[in-house]
Amino acid sequence: MIVKSLELKDFRNYNQLNMLFSSGTNILFGENAQGKTNILEAIYLCGTTKSHRTNKDKEMIQFCKEEAHIRITLEKKQIIHKIDLHLKKNKTKGVAIDGIPIKRQGDLFGMLNLVFFSPEDLYIIKNGPSERRNFLDLELCQLDKIYLYQLTNYNKALAQRNNLLKQISFNRKLLDTLYIWDNKLVEYGQNIIERRSEFISLLNGLVNNIHNKLTGGKENLILKYEPNVSKLEFEDKLKKALEKDLTLRMTNIGPHRDDFSFLMGTIDIRKFGSQGQQRTAALSLKLAEIELVKSVIKESPILLLDDVLSELDRQRQNHLLNNIGNIQTIITCTGLEEFINHRFQYNKIFHVVEGMVTSEN
Repeated sequence: MIVKSLELKDFRNYNQLNMLFSSGTNILFGENAQGKTNILEAIYLCGTTKSHRTNKDKEMIQFCKEEAHIRITLEKKQIIHKIDLHLKKNKTKGVAIDGIPIKRQGDLFGMLNLVFFSPEDLYIIKNGPSERRNFLDLELCQLDKIYLYQLTNYNKALAQRNNLLKQISFNRKLLDTLYIWDNKLVEYGQNIIERRSEFISLLNGLVNNIHNKLTGGKENLILKYEPNVSKLEFEDKLKKALEKDLTLRMTNIGPHRDDFSFLMGTIDIRKFGSQGQQRTAALSLKLAEIELVKSVIKESPILLLDDVLSELDRQRQNHLLNNIGNIQTIITCTGLEEFINHRFQYNKIFHVVEGMVTSEN
């Protein structure tokens, strides 16, 4: 899988941009706040319909403009495809694949498989469980359309149930209708729990091997899925939590409260690991994610690295760059010294200055 070109119009600080990428390692370098991350954000949008920085499309559209346009040309299984996104200030974004508009944005998932690694990902371990759930959901949605369907419907049912819980506090008679959303939550939630458990098991087989190599055989890393409730007990525990839900006016049981832990022996490094251990585990997790995507789709994903090298010491930099292999990679950084001094292989260099991109080779 290769991103061949990117076109931007009125997106962030780009009035107009046309880029051609190498199938190998592409470096975007320049000072901070020049627009490097905006390029990765545009590519990420074309794979997920979401930004990793904002939930509001209007924030990505240039001031005084009503729309922004992103187009990516990619090669997948030796076939060329085009993805077009129209971001609109006051309307839902429009998405087209090969010139044909799609009705549901979720239909885009799996078209362009991405692994995104930013400095924020280094904190996935010590931050809250919502970030770890987002990691699970984003990857599973790219790999499994059935999971995307189940998750979308679960979230809709959850929103409806929470809304009904609030209404019941004013009209107790509505309690008789709660079972409708209970049934939906259990139906979709049980499948989500099962699929997340399978995904963590698959990741485990990869992440421990990678982490062991990264630490010179000194440490083993185990991921442990921590469901809020088991698949078999979900229905029963949801019923038992009814009074609590009514009091708090929200649903307290279900996979929307799941988490997973990072264990070195019996030590949970989310709470007791050093910063170095947490960063090494995060790097192992991302490298395992790449390998898992490869094994599922039988192709390499696109790897986006947003200024992550500056956050890693030399050993971890070396391990990351030496293990991306034949994956198309797009890296942002403030300087080229690390690549030149260590003679890392790169194929194309772009200099980014105030929304202007110049190819250096």
